[in-house]
Amino acid sequence: MPNDTGFVPHDTRADVVDAAISGLSASPKTLPPTLFYDAEGCRLFYEITRQPEYYLTRTETVLLRSIAPTLVPDGFGDAVLVEFGGSDESKARILLDRPDTSFQTYVSIDVAEVALRAMRDRLEVSHPGLTVVPVVADFMQPLQLPALGSPRMGFFPGSTIGNLDPAAATRFLAAARVSLGADAWFLLGADLRKSPRVLLPAYNDAAGVTAAFNLNLLRRLNREAAADFKLDGFRHEAIWNDRDSRIEMHLVSDREQSVCLAGRRIDFFEGESIHTENSYKHTEQRLVAIARDGGWEAQRVWKDPAGWFGIFLLRGG
Repeated sequence: MPNDTGFVPHDTRADVVDAAISGLSASPKTLPPTLFYDAEGCRLFYEITRQPEYYLTRTETVLLRSIAPTLVPDGFGDAVLVEFGGSDESKARILLDRPDTSFQTYVSIDVAEVALRAMRDRLEVSHPGLTVVPVVADFMQPLQLPALGSPRMGFFPGSTIGNLDPAAATRFLAAARVSLGADAWFLLGADLRKSPRVLLPAYNDAAGVTAAFNLNLLRRLNREAAADFKLDGFRHEAIWNDRDSRIEMHLVSDREQSVCLAGRRIDFFEGESIHTENSYKHTEQRLVAIARDGGWEAQRVWKDPAGWFGIFLLRGG
């Protein structure tokens, strides 16, 4: 990636600055993956999902479509679908578009307010009989949902659960159970553990889109945290951590260098990395155990023919 020549700092954002200073002052250095998703980051992530190596979105979508006709439990009528992290309704529509859909209300929870408004406008045109309730919030924080009736089904697709370490995944599922209330259901999509020969290319595509996505995080810090990262001084790296069963994404410094961020100097030695994201790849049994620890019992598990991806139907215990 080229240098950001002609850089002129914009007004800093306190939350971005605080997150960056906290992570880059740690040892080893980290940055939170929430910083990926500025407008350009969202665009690049969409491009990632279209790369031939990135099987996750295609596999989950095909699997959702195949199970949708038999997904909803008996007696599940006039229901509320609650998607966590849903600023794009594409996967929810697979459930909402069923001819005999039981969902009369769709609640989407995300921090991206503009994207949520656009989603609501689209669904008001395509699904005029559906009540659409966007909720601007961090779904990892305690959340009280509007009183919209029951039964309720939580929806967490895209293997986002894999971006949380097991303890955080358990906390999220436990909080979601409280938010959804008694007798709720939960539909969880998760990428499963498999050979690194399949996993690693999905996070290091030949076209370099994932690399651009990772490096865009530094460009965002240049813009919003008064930083002066030289993008050609860092490279994207994805590795498989077998012990922890996760893909790790890193930005590795190609040389000894110093960066200024919000008036602070941050030094890098050659080969030092910024750890930007984890993507855990659990077995089916491990995911069922994490769900149980969060207060849910697995009722049914569907997998694609290759066993790469799983969709778990959970019931509040």
